[in-house]
Amino acid sequence: MQKRIKQVEASFLKEIAGVSQPADLENIRVKYLSRKGQIARLFSGLKDVAAEDRPSVGQQLNALKSKAESIFSERKQQFESASKGDEDIDLTLPGRRAVLGHKHPLSIVQDEIKFIFRGMGFRVEDGPEIETDYYNFEALNMPKNHPARDMQDTLYITEDILLRTHTSPVQVRVMKSQQPPVKIIAPGRVYRRDTPDASHSPLFHQVEGLVVDEGINFGDLKGVITAFAHKMFGSDIKVRFRPSFFPFTEPSAEYDFNCVFCRGKGCRVCKNTGWMEISGAGMVDPNVFESVGYDSEKYTGYAFGMGVDRIAMLKYGISDIRLFFENDMRFLSQF
Repeated sequence: MQKRIKQVEASFLKEIAGVSQPADLENIRVKYLSRKGQIARLFSGLKDVAAEDRPSVGQQLNALKSKAESIFSERKQQFESASKGDEDIDLTLPGRRAVLGHKHPLSIVQDEIKFIFRGMGFRVEDGPEIETDYYNFEALNMPKNHPARDMQDTLYITEDILLRTHTSPVQVRVMKSQQPPVKIIAPGRVYRRDTPDASHSPLFHQVEGLVVDEGINFGDLKGVITAFAHKMFGSDIKVRFRPSFFPFTEPSAEYDFNCVFCRGKGCRVCKNTGWMEISGAGMVDPNVFESVGYDSEKYTGYAFGMGVDRIAMLKYGISDIRLFFENDMRFLSQF
């Protein structure tokens, strides 16, 4: 037994002297000082020692254990002191990846809409968000006190200055600055007096389109809207047009897409109709052409609109428009 005690002591001293990492020190603790370590096994062997030798062997074992624990504590303290000098930095850990920003879901969808229409030959135009009453209403066949103005729930700054309620004023500005042919879309923010809820916001985003040339007809409009629906939601999406009224188009229509969730079969989202209302469209009213100096006998054209927020909600299955404006990273990081 005494020979075995000396062997364990020599082995312990040699191994702990060669320790260079905290992990190695822990391995030595487990090997020699744990409940199943070599010193503990020596104590278990006391029962096999002759009775007259047990006291002296026991003393040697206690001395070995105390010595080993003392040396182990010193080495452990040395490692801890060294780590404090390095501010507890573990250089073996992988670095933290920088969080990169990315586009807002509305920007993603708006860019996709612009890409689709650019592919069909449309030019992207922009205009001021603070507009005059003339460009927002009068030039679009809505004179003072016209009942259609009530449909817009306008936010006025002064009697003649307002926050635009649609991007149609951009169409008027373009027509005033150039002669046909015209083929543009006008994306941007618009404003209306609305109480925020799951489907309404006082600030939202629109894309409106305008095509003016000789021989333009309603069939051209249907073809462009259908092509857009197929590009955005898939070639199996169907489009339907329903008669409607807008003061700046005649004839006017509202257009719907097959429900993008049930593909027209009927579900909770589309209220089991199989259709989702998108927006309005129609042939440009001759009165609008007259206000911009176009010859309505020579030129015809169509105009259409769509809500970017609405398209994004359908594309990503979002049920509450307010999520786009709350800056919640849990929501935005999904895109």
